[in-house]
Amino acid sequence: MSARSKARKRALDILYAADLRQQSLPDALAAEAARAANEPSREASWLYAREIVDGVIDHRAEIDEAIETYAQGWSLARMPLVDRAIIRIGVWEILFNPEVPTGVAISEAVESATELSTEDSPGFVNGLLAKIAQVSGV
Repeated sequence: MSARSKARKRALDILYAADLRQQSLPDALAAEAARAANEPSREASWLYAREIVDGVIDHRAEIDEAIETYAQGWSLARMPLVDRAIIRIGVWEILFNPEVPTGVAISEAVESATELSTEDSPGFVNGLLAKIAQVSGV
């Protein structure tokens, strides 16, 4: 698994845990930063994970608006927590991180959904992220 894939997983863990615990993302990120300080061997994955979570924090309104607009028949509140976290990461990478090709962002999100969520989640994640990328002209 690449360092970026590990970082996405770590960011997913932070977003998911914050949602599950009803904790603010800045607080969840601070707690993970404290843990990361004691794990220098995982620094490579930590740097990009932090960039992802900071990006989701900074662009949360735009990310959630895009999700709500194009998730036909699904509100954010109705989505499984893990799917919501996966999709937020994917949308941030597609819309706000030009270093990550759109296809890579979608593929990584679909892979996470395949491993961690329901049988229907990979198709839902793929369709939603592809639509957001298409209408955004990315």
